Amino acid sequence: MHSGLLARPPQLAPFSGAASPPAALPCRRTPWARPGLGASTPTPRRLCRRNPCGAAKTERPDRHGFRFAAAGQLSSSSPPQREKLQVAASTSKAAVQLQNGLSLQSSRYVIPEDVRAAGFQIDADELTSMVESRDTERLTEHGQLGGIADKLTTSLTDGISTCEDLLVQRQEIYGVNKFAESEPRSFWEFVWDALQDTTLIILAACAFVSLTVGIATEGWPNGSHDGIGIFASIILVVSVTATSDYQQSLQFRDLDKEKRKILVQVTRDGFRQRTLIDDLLPGDVVHLAVGDQVPADGVFISGFSLLLDESSLTGESEPVDVNEDKPFLSSGTKVLDGSGQMLVTAVGMRTQWGKLMAALTEGGNDETPLQVKLSGVANIIGKIGLFFAVLTFVVLSQELIGQKYHDGLLLSWSGDDVLEILNHFAVAVTIVVVAVPEGLPLAVTLSLAYAMEKMMNDKALVRQLAACETMGSATVICSDKTGTLTSNRMTVVKACICGNTVEVNGPLVPSSLSSKLPEVAVETLLESILTNTGGEVVIDQDGKQDIIGTPTETALLEFALSLGGNYKRKRQETKIVKVEPFNSVKKRMTVILELPEGGYRAHCKGAAEIVLAACDKFIDGSGSIVPLDEKTANMLNDTIETFSSEALRTLCLAYRGLEDGSTQEEIPLQGYTFIGIVGIKDPVRPGVRESVASCRSAGIAVKMVTGDNINTAKAIACECGILTDGGLAIEGAEFREKTPEELLELIPKMQVLARSSPLDKLALVKHLRTTSNEVVAVTGDGTNDAPALREADIGLAMGVAGTEVAKESADVVILDDNFSTIVTVAKWGRSVYVNIQKFVQFQLTVNIVALLVNFSSACFTGDAPLTAVQLLWVNMIMDTLGALALATEPPNDNLMEKAPVGRTGKFITNVMWRNILGQSLYQFTIIWYLQSQGRYVFGLEGSKADTVLNTIIFNTFVFCQSGQKGGAREGDNNDIITGCGHPTTAERQGWSGPSGR
Repeated sequence: MHSGLLARPPQLAPFSGAASPPAALPCRRTPWARPGLGASTPTPRRLCRRNPCGAAKTERPDRHGFRFAAAGQLSSSSPPQREKLQVAASTSKAAVQLQNGLSLQSSRYVIPEDVRAAGFQIDADELTSMVESRDTERLTEHGQLGGIADKLTTSLTDGISTCEDLLVQRQEIYGVNKFAESEPRSFWEFVWDALQDTTLIILAACAFVSLTVGIATEGWPNGSHDGIGIFASIILVVSVTATSDYQQSLQFRDLDKEKRKILVQVTRDGFRQRTLIDDLLPGDVVHLAVGDQVPADGVFISGFSLLLDESSLTGESEPVDVNEDKPFLSSGTKVLDGSGQMLVTAVGMRTQWGKLMAALTEGGNDETPLQVKLSGVANIIGKIGLFFAVLTFVVLSQELIGQKYHDGLLLSWSGDDVLEILNHFAVAVTIVVVAVPEGLPLAVTLSLAYAMEKMMNDKALVRQLAACETMGSATVICSDKTGTLTSNRMTVVKACICGNTVEVNGPLVPSSLSSKLPEVAVETLLESILTNTGGEVVIDQDGKQDIIGTPTETALLEFALSLGGNYKRKRQETKIVKVEPFNSVKKRMTVILELPEGGYRAHCKGAAEIVLAACDKFIDGSGSIVPLDEKTANMLNDTIETFSSEALRTLCLAYRGLEDGSTQEEIPLQGYTFIGIVGIKDPVRPGVRESVASCRSAGIAVKMVTGDNINTAKAIACECGILTDGGLAIEGAEFREKTPEELLELIPKMQVLARSSPLDKLALVKHLRTTSNEVVAVTGDGTNDAPALREADIGLAMGVAGTEVAKESADVVILDDNFSTIVTVAKWGRSVYVNIQKFVQFQLTVNIVALLVNFSSACFTGDAPLTAVQLLWVNMIMDTLGALALATEPPNDNLMEKAPVGRTGKFITNVMWRNILGQSLYQFTIIWYLQSQGRYVFGLEGSKADTVLNTIIFNTFVFCQSGQKGGAREGDNNDIITGCGHPTTAERQGWSGPSGR
């Protein structure tokens, strides 16, 4: 059994008119009758043993390719892919409808023998077809919801059994919740891709001709040196490139595995628990809440105001209500509002989403903006190199061709003549190879892959590769408060009930508090907390109480239990008629109850000042309900401000009676009776103040965007160091009323935006990006944060408190929900940017010097001192080992002491141009001096003088690059010797490639 939250849920209240279920036989699943859906008839089945079985440890094949949360993948995919999916969806739906039309003419459903032998009474194909076609008639034929549950050998209250043999049987009949995976590309496929490079093909042809002519004219082995040297360099370049790409593909597959580790709430063996999405099976009872993605196809069991976004399947943007009349849910859709439970009927490739994914092929990783930009730079430099290569070939060959023309021997060519022309052509081609800085995209890939691996170790999961480089340019971070700046471990520490404010710190205080308050006030308070909640109090396998829900709900339920409340009894006594879940715009949650003694009552909780404004009565110290006069209202507002100034999160609870709650279209917004105010403490995370100070020193502005009271927000912002002297804190209502001209002046000074809605956050991000031209990073955890996360340059979703919708909309998932991790991401982003700058400076210098030396020498002396083989080897070292050394430098503290690059910063800075041109002039001067005066300086004579001099020139060129590498590592620092003294990244980190293997 999974070691998640194991708990037995409360029994569902019987629906009016439903038949009482028969007494459950030992180990027998009881069918569940539902009004409007028909009652199921118990059918005989194989009895299962209830022996203790431990966890089901079925072996599952490793899968790669598509991650499960494909709906989010679709939302961020290209329009052609979305169109293709929608066409596939329409085709699939039409096929199912046609199949349904034919099946209606057939006889009654016949259970396959293998399904019957396994103890089930319906097969996977029948379930799949029924849900895909939304066929309510077929659902009725199978006994409605209770009949389907009965035929799947499951219970709508207790879920499936976790005995290992039963789970294996269920998997064999119905499949597993995994998508078909594409085969991983082998290493040899990457080798083949690397061999498709045009310049390498030309060089291979040159090497073959050189080898053939050389052996024919000079014999073996003297005539084979150049050809073998070129072949060897080609093999090494291909090997390094293929190895890098292969290891990078392995790393991305590993990251995809992390993305698929999605936990869902299920009930199994009568206990509420969390399980991996891959482990879901037909018959599972899944609990859904706002922001979840529907993990499989299924049928609605119960819930309130369940609203789904099915645009990923249908292309329709209109949300879809799910209820007893429209009970079908499809995998990959998103829960926009409400909550509910579903019975899983189809998983994996049998779901509609799985079939659509089978029609698609796995797409490659898109290039990041910097890779695209540098590829363009490489193409321009390559064209310049091609021009110089043609000139070099013409200059080197004109003497030989001119002499033959003068002698009238243009049609008579000896082996030596062919070899000389071939050598000239090889030098020209090699100039193109050296001039084309193909190492630039490789350096970006290495740096990004290295950063992604290290960021994963630092609790940041990169979903979009471009976020690594973009985060380095961030100038503003818009951060949530709860769970990001604070620890998200909430407790009620103060309360104001019946006009009396009390401390609720110690374990004995709540129990003594209940004895001091009027009984009617305590009962009403407990009813409000225990019924108007998105949390749940359950019993785990050890018989202990456990609370499932958000930190705020958990704090309130703990408070109610400490006052003597009984969650299970209270939920059984009352029937919830309608629920309006918490809304970030209305900032409150409301339920309507049908009371045991008759009548209806609405309970409301939410932002303290908003709920208090909806009250016109309150419960006084004697337990009487009296009008809420102005004096009392002012006293309660002062209490809210006092709580907020102490950095407490304030919530107000209220209720009102209703004549007929079942006919209420809209829950009333006014006329409530005030119950109490609670102050919830959520301490600031350790290290947040230091992280905010680090951002400020790095030139990154931090703004808090929260839905909390402005006084609470200001207190937390001051504690975190966000709100400083001269900084402004305003509320969302005031922010929305500002004109664009006023916002232009306000936003640079604004440091806190309180009582904000998701639209306020979206408007702030748009203004910062467009009007202020800032590079914006935004944190978010809720479904409504998705637009702001997409609009931002870098969307940062919370891994613990964040919904699946928020994570799918984000570029980076902060796995520990810690603001300090966001600062670490910024540091790594800057490291990526600076490392690539270092490599660009290093490579452009080598390219310029190699071009100048060979071209000028060919023009003035008729010979090229750097041969094709030499230049190829320099190119190989430069493009591979140079990229590995410079592009994988770890970040240092100095990075966070410089101003951010921003949106308009130059990639190649003035300092870089100074270093490139200075180094090029220095190296060219030394090599040109050696070429013109080397014979006299070193006293070289005889037939081997040119060979020895060219060797000296080549070694000097190589040593110049070693010195230049030190300058490139130091960047703005002029101390080249210090850069040369640094240990290599491989020595320091022990890193063996993009995947760390």
